[in-house]
Amino acid sequence: MATSPTHETEHQITLSADPRAVYAVLADATAWPAVFPPTVHVERIEQSGGEERIRIWATANGRPKTWTSRRELDPEGLRVRFRQEVPAHPVAAMGGEWIVEPVGAGTTRVRLTHDFSAVDEDGLDFVAKAVDRNSEAELASLRAALEGAGQGAGAGDRLATFEDTVRVDGAASDVYDFLHRADLWPERLRHVARMALESETPDVQLMEMDTRTADGSTHTTASVRVCFPEHLIVYKQLRTPKLLAVHTGRWTVRPDGDGAVVTSQHTVAIAPEAVTGVLGEGATVTDAHAFAREALSRNSMTTLLAAKEYAEGRRSATV
Repeated sequence: MATSPTHETEHQITLSADPRAVYAVLADATAWPAVFPPTVHVERIEQSGGEERIRIWATANGRPKTWTSRRELDPEGLRVRFRQEVPAHPVAAMGGEWIVEPVGAGTTRVRLTHDFSAVDEDGLDFVAKAVDRNSEAELASLRAALEGAGQGAGAGDRLATFEDTVRVDGAASDVYDFLHRADLWPERLRHVARMALESETPDVQLMEMDTRTADGSTHTTASVRVCFPEHLIVYKQLRTPKLLAVHTGRWTVRPDGDGAVVTSQHTVAIAPEAVTGVLGEGATVTDAHAFAREALSRNSMTTLLAAKEYAEGRRSATV
């Protein structure tokens, strides 16, 4: 069956930010999960001069997809060209360009172009909708990240990253297995009330979880997890608690002598408009960061200690 004809699109936005600050965000693809809602994880495969190859895990119309792209970085021209080398079905071919254009003092226009074809006409509608939806979301979040960062600040200044670490007298593979088998968490973790887990492709999980909070209520989150046996699981929340605009994280497991060290890392951005509704009048974004850190670290430590108990119990059973 013949591929669809090639389609071309352009989306643009004008924002109050220095053009080089805008370009810096677009050039650093590994930081995109904390900026762009569709992006779950990015790995830089190779880099030489102004060219790089990256692998991207992202959502398209709410479904996890992964592909490999080659990018050409032009810091002088404020452009980033990209072309998918290994597209994700139903994409047959896709490329495009980020174009950053100064339009006045402290004002920048960003144009995002795409050219694409699908494996067949049936897939074209899916691809066209995904391109339109993701482009609009990325441009809107680019504005939020840069304009919300403050005068002269970078997009990263709105974020907070923190971590918790536990040493385990057990096998790293058993720790990883506990973290990977999130479908069993309602049986193993007291703060997980419900878990729905599906995986269309190996080591990519789409999960919806009800979490019990300290006051006994529950909130529902949805996440995509990318698993790298047996040492790393990265995730991005697609549906966050009200207080958080962004929540990404990773579980890192590494052998350490005859045991293992496991770390839970969170990166969060607060939704300023939700602060008083969640924490009460007079609460600040700083208060919200402290609240989020306490709540997330509490759940992380519960999971880390349960993984420790599981792995150490497995070792004891084989001695």
